[in-house]
Amino acid sequence: MTQPQFVPITPSAQVRPSIATPHTTHVVGRPSETRRPAGPFTRGFGSPGPDQGFAMKLVKRLSSTLQLTSGEEVHDVEIGSALLASRRAGLFGRAPSIYDVQAALALFGYTEAGIDTALVAHRKARFQAVGHSWESQRALIDSVPEDLLRLSAGEIDSSVRRRLLAS
Repeated sequence: MTQPQFVPITPSAQVRPSIATPHTTHVVGRPSETRRPAGPFTRGFGSPGPDQGFAMKLVKRLSSTLQLTSGEEVHDVEIGSALLASRRAGLFGRAPSIYDVQAALALFGYTEAGIDTALVAHRKARFQAVGHSWESQRALIDSVPEDLLRLSAGEIDSSVRRRLLAS
């Protein structure tokens, strides 16, 4: 409220002029653009990228199509696949997409029925307790070579999976 001019005001109660601060702008080239650290990307370091939690929502959309065998938990497969999809997207410097999730699921044969028993045993060991253990999560992510993660779901076949078993 304004105050009439005939009312006395103490000096400390008077309105002081504001000081304008200099305006600086920060412009990023693209929305959600990340700048990767230049450090060494060794085992356990991770693959930074924007909005990696979105991979979990994408995995939930595809969870009804998973071909699981006895002894495999849906929760562990969802968490592990989301982590692999996030790592794949981080390698390209972007947020996860449905194609990253499809590639992660195809790599371990979760989208196909009648998969090789050696791959089933391998994926059971890798995905066991992934939803509850940070060490298991890091071991799963670090077990997949980067060149295999860069493949699309359509490029993954039995020869790629044999390479995964050998690594």
